Amino acid sequence: MLSYVTALRGHAFNSPLSNTFTHPTRQLSRFRRLPRLKSTSHTTGTPPTKAQKWTRRAAAVTVISGASVVLYHTYEPFRHTTLAVDRVSRVVWAVALDAIDYKKTMRAEHASSDEMLEAYSRCHKRSAERLLRALQANGGIYIKLGQHISSVNLLPLEWTSTMRPLQDQCIPTPYEDIEGLFIADTGKSIDELFSEFDPEPIGVASLAQVHIARDRETGKKLAVKLQHPRLEEFAAIDMVTAEWCLAVVERLFPEFEFRWFGEEMKQNLPLEMDFRHEAHNAARAESDFSHHRHTTLYIPKVYHATKRTMTMEFIDGARVDDLEYLSRYRIDRNRVAQELSRIFSEMVYINGFFHADPHPGNLLIRPAPPDSRSPYNFEIALLDHGLYFDIDDELRVNYARFWLSLMARPSPQTQAERRKYAQLVGNIQPDMYPIFESAITGHASLKSLEDQSDTTSLGFPRSRSLLDAPMDAMSVEEIEAIRNAVMQKEGLIPMLFELLRRMPRRVLMILKLNDLTRNLDTALRTTHPRSRIFIIVARYCCLAVWIDERKRFFSEWRLSGPTWTSIGDYVSRWWSFHLYYDSLRLVEIGMDIHARTFVAIAWLRGLWKRGLTGASRAAA
Repeated sequence: MLSYVTALRGHAFNSPLSNTFTHPTRQLSRFRRLPRLKSTSHTTGTPPTKAQKWTRRAAAVTVISGASVVLYHTYEPFRHTTLAVDRVSRVVWAVALDAIDYKKTMRAEHASSDEMLEAYSRCHKRSAERLLRALQANGGIYIKLGQHISSVNLLPLEWTSTMRPLQDQCIPTPYEDIEGLFIADTGKSIDELFSEFDPEPIGVASLAQVHIARDRETGKKLAVKLQHPRLEEFAAIDMVTAEWCLAVVERLFPEFEFRWFGEEMKQNLPLEMDFRHEAHNAARAESDFSHHRHTTLYIPKVYHATKRTMTMEFIDGARVDDLEYLSRYRIDRNRVAQELSRIFSEMVYINGFFHADPHPGNLLIRPAPPDSRSPYNFEIALLDHGLYFDIDDELRVNYARFWLSLMARPSPQTQAERRKYAQLVGNIQPDMYPIFESAITGHASLKSLEDQSDTTSLGFPRSRSLLDAPMDAMSVEEIEAIRNAVMQKEGLIPMLFELLRRMPRRVLMILKLNDLTRNLDTALRTTHPRSRIFIIVARYCCLAVWIDERKRFFSEWRLSGPTWTSIGDYVSRWWSFHLYYDSLRLVEIGMDIHARTFVAIAWLRGLWKRGLTGASRAAA
């Protein structure tokens, strides 16, 4: 075999043809030495005219545009890439313009502090509106991002107020698109499962929309929640873009740290996009309140859930802050605010599992049906269970102890406890404590707690504890003065962002929950003192601490057995608990009497002016 191959090689290299096939580089060199052909006038001629150039360019643009349109409508990867680039560029452009705007505003010289505040306010407003337009155009998770921005009250008012419309203004997905999604997820068409289905959604959110339907088998009226079909398609690239934009902002403005924001969305968004997870959260929340004989909380039943579709019980009611609806059904606004505070306090301090997005769109109120467990004439239906958080027992109890220290009268021991639990709960050092306290309580005080003066540095009344809070909510003038002081005080803005960076994410979500419930209390225009909801919080904190201490006592007794000392300690703590807990109940009764007196005076005024009808409406 070897000799045969050798013979073939020899024949090939010694054949006449081998002399003609020289090395490739030699062949190329021959071609280089060939004389160039003279061009003829009809092939090259004179250079093309301007008109010819523009004609060629127009033709090229037309061909490319036509090919792009065809590819967009026929080739899915090309369409996806085009839309992704458009979405990314829109947000990047808005963030870039905002960064330039802030740089120019911060470098500019201002004649006075008032002029500087006005310039900063205009810059905040311009930047927020610019980003709002980009978020609205992109939709999807960008709407969710804007909703989160609107709920962080530590941000400038111009930002939170500008983003607030995103809570309710979302574009619905056409019926044809959601019908395809329904078949893909359930394997059945809408007509197969429902005898009636309203193609117009009754509610549209950033991630999904809700339609009214009627079950074909049972005839029950249902609410069908369907995810926006294009949401999952762009979720990954949108999250990368959002993280990149936040990183750019941090690089340009190192004192403004927003990376935690992107990390939080990256962790929670996949859970919110899976409706099976939402159904599990709803079932767990229902279980947490199942032992109550009386409660105003109602969680709609979930009948079926896939990743992108969910069928649940329909609730016929109105938003919890619909004052006209409350008046029509004679529902006491004070009771509604108090029940909201009780529901979310139990979630945080007792259950350690809380709904993290209770804005008014997720809370419906309705007259209590005959089989209701509500002790009053209304029920509060909690919707959208996609975002919940667990709190471990140590954090939960320490947070409760921190709130109790805020309720106590100021003393060296109280101040030490406040700082101790602020450190344990939020990783807050002494220099950051005043800001943390303001964020937790909603009471602004730019001075340290060691200052026992009766007024703040802004001239407004200062409370010794949360139980001494003013009877009325903060005025517009007080809010504006506080905001201006924050802008003027050297280094305070970076401290706010440093506070956000240090705090554990769970505590940050509790802060958001506190802000939302306080805003609900304001929206309901309650007549009870502002400290009323703090009293409710204090009772649940007291109960949480007592339950923890009781568990610890029983655990120690199982290990080493009861002693007279431990029994005496147990009785002493039991007595202290009931003394504090029941005294708070008496304070509650006193505040309720005050609120009812206010309503009675309104009833008499209405009676004097418009008779019984006017009296009822005035009281409601």
